[in-house]
Amino acid sequence: MGLLIALLLVNISFSQNSILSGVVTDASGSPIPGVNITIKNTPKAIATDFDGKYTFTNLKNETVVIIASYMGFKTVEMNVKINGNTVQNISLADDANVLDDVVVTGVVNPKAKIKSSVSITSLDTEQITQSAPRSTAEIFRTVPGIRSESSGGEGNSNISVRGVPISSGGSKYLQIQEDGLPVLLFGDIAFATADIFTRFDGNIAKIEAIRGGSASTLSSNSPGGIINFISKTGKTEGGNISTSFGLDYNNFRTDLDYGTQIGKDLYFHVGGFYRAGEGIRKTGLTSNNGGQFKFNITKEFENGSVTVYTKFLNDRAAAYMPMPVAVSGTNDNPNWGSISGFDAKNGALQSIYLNHNVGLGADGSLRRQKVADGMNPISKSIGVNAKFDLENGWKITESGRYSANSGGFISPFPAEVGTAASIANSFGTGATLSYADNGAAFNNPNGLVSRIHMFDSQLNDMSNFMNDLRITKKFDKIGITAGYFKSIQNISMSWLWNSYLQEVSDNNPRLINVSNVSGNLLSENGLYAYGTPAWGNLARNYDTQYNTSAPYINISVDATDNLSFEGGVRYDKGKVSGSFAGGTSTEYDINNDGVISVPEQNVFAINTTAETPVNYDYDYVSYTIGANYLLTSRQSVFARLSKGASAKADRILFSGLDYLDGDKINSLDFLTQAELGYKQKFNAGYVYATVFHSKTDEEGGFEATSNNIIKNNYRSYGLELETAYNVNKDLNVRGGLTYTKAEITSGSTNGNEPRRQPKLMYNFIPTYKFLNNKNTLGLSFIGQTKAFTQDSNELVMDGFVIVNGFVEVGITKGLSLNVSGNNLFNTLAITEAEEGSITANTVNYVRARPMPGRSISMTLAYQF
Repeated sequence: MGLLIALLLVNISFSQNSILSGVVTDASGSPIPGVNITIKNTPKAIATDFDGKYTFTNLKNETVVIIASYMGFKTVEMNVKINGNTVQNISLADDANVLDDVVVTGVVNPKAKIKSSVSITSLDTEQITQSAPRSTAEIFRTVPGIRSESSGGEGNSNISVRGVPISSGGSKYLQIQEDGLPVLLFGDIAFATADIFTRFDGNIAKIEAIRGGSASTLSSNSPGGIINFISKTGKTEGGNISTSFGLDYNNFRTDLDYGTQIGKDLYFHVGGFYRAGEGIRKTGLTSNNGGQFKFNITKEFENGSVTVYTKFLNDRAAAYMPMPVAVSGTNDNPNWGSISGFDAKNGALQSIYLNHNVGLGADGSLRRQKVADGMNPISKSIGVNAKFDLENGWKITESGRYSANSGGFISPFPAEVGTAASIANSFGTGATLSYADNGAAFNNPNGLVSRIHMFDSQLNDMSNFMNDLRITKKFDKIGITAGYFKSIQNISMSWLWNSYLQEVSDNNPRLINVSNVSGNLLSENGLYAYGTPAWGNLARNYDTQYNTSAPYINISVDATDNLSFEGGVRYDKGKVSGSFAGGTSTEYDINNDGVISVPEQNVFAINTTAETPVNYDYDYVSYTIGANYLLTSRQSVFARLSKGASAKADRILFSGLDYLDGDKINSLDFLTQAELGYKQKFNAGYVYATVFHSKTDEEGGFEATSNNIIKNNYRSYGLELETAYNVNKDLNVRGGLTYTKAEITSGSTNGNEPRRQPKLMYNFIPTYKFLNNKNTLGLSFIGQTKAFTQDSNELVMDGFVIVNGFVEVGITKGLSLNVSGNNLFNTLAITEAEEGSITANTVNYVRARPMPGRSISMTLAYQF
């Protein structure tokens, strides 16, 4: 009897000593700290730790129901059969109605927003769809603090943050990343901006955008912030297939993605898109033609995981340059409008009459480039992300990627817009103009002609290697992370530009020939120069390499349960090598007709015998320090001070500097930021507010469109607001507002506002679900107040509001139909202009880049 009792007690002991444990992750596979895990109908509850792990002990062997809940994610309820030591991992899907509350960008470990001392915005795929974007850069317009001039098409956008200037195009102070590594080492490479090589599609789980904060110490050349595209991993099983097409414009696109578990602790995700069409502006060409394919596979181990991923991108998209726009009135009260015969909201400079650009290539041989290729990024990437928890509180993370990047950028740029008489007279007294296709005298009703510089830049080799290795040691209340970033970025590019004359028209503008007073042609089929004589003939070739090493250290301290500190320092050292060469004039029979025409008498080509060697070093130190204090579990304040720099690459070539001495080169621009923030979460929403101050010290860089060196110092201060609220179970509203007071603090424009910087930017996005939540209706209002076209602060660009909308109807389970409209009220919204002033009380013709006009698309999608 005693033996039986003993055995019974042992059995009871064992049956109540089982363990349930696991890891909670989001759709991208990142662990989520602070998730509430409860066992239903019991008092047992726990929150996941720093690494997203949870553990219940002393459980019976039985089937229980566990509930995982966390703000920003849909609550999960599942049955778990406990038998001894049981592992049950949980993947939470984003809830689009509230803010995703966990961040991985700009931090050394995943962290809840309420506990982080940074300003960061997260957007999932449903939130992105709600703003009806037509390009990747348009997505960023809903992020507070970020100014995205997304009028250039699928790339070549100007992106800035917190009043930091757009002084050379691209995203100079802000780094665009994919899965935690920069797409390109420099964000402002001429004609090869990072957004050209980035495409948003169904492979993306979410986008995180950090402003200021720790960005300067956790990525090179990113003192202003980081925008990170985070991929799906397949841990959440499912997929999507969709086909969309323009209802009032010519475009067709199909997307497909799918991910699932394929073995024990083994997951994969695959997807991509292909599209073809003219696009949202009338180019007369198949301007959008190409696609992307991505694949990743993840293996989880007991103490970590490894993800291997690859990407193939070969896309073509029209690059929209500034175009002719009419402006009357005065500089401070202008009237912006379209020119007769050219609708600035729908027209384009591309034309069926200008299909190819022909000339001498970088090696001196004949070459021929299709204008329809537009922005043509080609990228073949393979990368790995690995993270492991080691013994005694150690953790190691390794991210590496090699990308073979190349392609081209070709687009007509209006170097001048003038009357036929003024353009003709620039070729000599008595010169006349005629149509190149039939020889008839020029008679366009608006009487205007554009001097076109064909921006034909070959991206010979933009390949890069990126690697970031981090080791973390977690003590009781202190975490120390030491990292080492290594990058090798090639920048090999050839500028092979020609000059044309073209009528101002939005319907396949025709090319214009020019003849001298004797009737002799000075041009051929509209081409009057193999080069750009109006700009000093910018034939260029450069082959440079940027080898960057950056050790860094980050320390976090949990001083109390409510108060935490975090700081870091980073040392970037760059080694630049290579060469560059300008152009030289030669006589060459380009069209092989045996006759040397007037343009062929002066053909500009790369002078391969007069290369300038490049061999210099640069280095800079970045630092950041921040603190976060939890007032309550749903309320916190934070403060942050940071300083970093952005190194220049091709922007300082051809400037007559000593490229063999880093001390004599203006290779760095510095940015210092201070910020103070407040975060408040509610049961049905949140509000975040950040006050910021930025100071920028620039050493100058070349801007191709203005053919000038832009050099100034700046300072700005302002306020960012971000909020979302569930009014009820059907109605959700999101919004953001940024007030910026920016000022130039040096040079001849000292005291003026930086060009194109509005004082106020805002967005408001309501969405409403109806008929049992199977259908959704949404609007987005994205606007800004007026700004100056140039630093001289004369000509004003009007403020505007772009209204987008969509309606999504659930047809049956998984199948939906979406109709979305962009710029529903067909607003003329100017984002930049080349001219800094106009003549009052007359009609002026300026070169400006407007947002596209109204466009309506339809998408049929099936989720499975």
